[in-house]
Amino acid sequence: MSNRDSINEILVRLFANILDIEEICLRRGEFSDLSISEMHVIDNIGVEQERNMSDTARDLKITSGTLTTAIDNLIKKGYVQRKRSVEDRRVVKIKLTDKGVEAFKVHEEFHIDLVASALHELNNEEENLLAKVLSNIDIFFKQKYNYK
Repeated sequence: MSNRDSINEILVRLFANILDIEEICLRRGEFSDLSISEMHVIDNIGVEQERNMSDTARDLKITSGTLTTAIDNLIKKGYVQRKRSVEDRRVVKIKLTDKGVEAFKVHEEFHIDLVASALHELNNEEENLLAKVLSNIDIFFKQKYNYK
């Protein structure tokens, strides 16, 4: 098998499986009541500040209606709180609860472990090369498919 064939096979497998693997890890943990899409909403909201719904929907590339449904579920599960802006009642703000912050941190640890695993046996030069390769793939998607 050529290098190109091997790389293609690896990339296809990684892209197809990474979300499944992430969800399997999530399901085994303390936050097993969350779907991977709900976790990504939590991740996008972040722990630093309140977010508004429209910015969050745009960043996640979903409709406001889809986000509203996800937020409703996350509120019922105790991960998110929602309130209207005092300055402009049309603006809806969302923020993680303490439980949401904990879920965010667990998800962040998954990603830290993923990167640590990828870099485990690489020296600095190999790390730099991997970063360049992944950056080139990212640039390709942005340019070819106008992906953010």
